[in-house]
Amino acid sequence: MMIRSLLIAAALTTTPALAQDAGTPATPGTATTDAGVKPAPKPGEMAKAALKDSQGKDVGTVTFEQAPTGVLVKGTLMNLPAGEHAIHIHETGKCEAPDFKTAGGHFNPTKKKHGVLSPKGKHDGDLPNLHVPADGKVQFDFFAHGLKVKSMFDKDGSAVVVHATKDDYHTDPAGDAGGRIACGLAEK
Repeated sequence: MMIRSLLIAAALTTTPALAQDAGTPATPGTATTDAGVKPAPKPGEMAKAALKDSQGKDVGTVTFEQAPTGVLVKGTLMNLPAGEHAIHIHETGKCEAPDFKTAGGHFNPTKKKHGVLSPKGKHDGDLPNLHVPADGKVQFDFFAHGLKVKSMFDKDGSAVVVHATKDDYHTDPAGDAGGRIACGLAEK
């Protein structure tokens, strides 16, 4: 399972993140070091979401840490049904049970189609599926290429949502991932 998670994570990142960038000019307005490398993110460019299920029971925590080319997403979740489950960042910082529809659609400021397998995708909020064992506990580390922590804090915030089934990585708008079974607001 670990290899499958690593392969999916690799598929969700783009090749430039894996290769050394030699000679690419800096984006205008972006500071770089003398070596031409973007500096590390400032301390405090982090966010955290405490997830609860539809009965208000704790499900765990997801953290977001800014990196130079995206965001490191880490989580420790529990009390989930065994099997594959989609996990996404949603566009609205509101988690009203029982269906969590108040979290809106996927976080998608660039107006792309859903899914890493879509030629017109992916949403910034699309993340790899979770593989939850029989004990209902899962830990994960994902890299969300291109995502910025600060972008998650627009006027209505954002939320993290776990879905009832897996994301197929291409069906627009939500990967045919089923209902929403847990939700948590992204907070600084």
